[in-house]
Amino acid sequence: MPAQSQIMVFDDHPILREGVVNILKSQHDFNIIGEGSCYADAIELSEKHNPDIVLLDVSMPGGGIEAARDLHAALPAVKIIMLTASECDKDVMTALQVGASAYILKGIGGVELIGIIRKVSRGETYITPSLASAILGQPASTKPSWLEKLNPRENQVLEYLSKGLANKDIADELYLSEKTIKHYVSNILKKLNVKNRVEAALIAQKFFA
Repeated sequence: MPAQSQIMVFDDHPILREGVVNILKSQHDFNIIGEGSCYADAIELSEKHNPDIVLLDVSMPGGGIEAARDLHAALPAVKIIMLTASECDKDVMTALQVGASAYILKGIGGVELIGIIRKVSRGETYITPSLASAILGQPASTKPSWLEKLNPRENQVLEYLSKGLANKDIADELYLSEKTIKHYVSNILKKLNVKNRVEAALIAQKFFA
């Protein structure tokens, strides 16, 4: 049996939080080790128990994005998922920039939520497709012209980014040096006009899925 993902859930709406916790508890590969309602709970309990994955609400007291930022700084190995009602482009981008691996809108079905959490546990990233299209400025079904600017090797590297692989892992897959992969990643970010690997991975997931 695979190792369980140690998960914490933080949301200031008790009924919603209880529902999410119960859905996740039904899965043999998830273990809920804590829950709370605010920034202070998220920081205190995460630092005490060092979970694998933390679910945060953007609008909880003290701020979910602030919690994501400080958790990522203190515990960089923890994977952060924003589960929220906020469709604000600024919230999406800020959450990704401070270290969130996924941004999911409330109202998602239980089966889909479970699948996304498993993807994040494997190192992948996820954003609700409608939000991804909005912040990237492209319809999900359209291949933007700047993707065609990538050379074949850069396309290969981008595809591996979409799977959440680190530079070293990509280097091993392509039999190249880690320094060379770092150079390709830098070029990809410039050509796609994105700020970081997470944004590049989100684009890649849309076109290499």
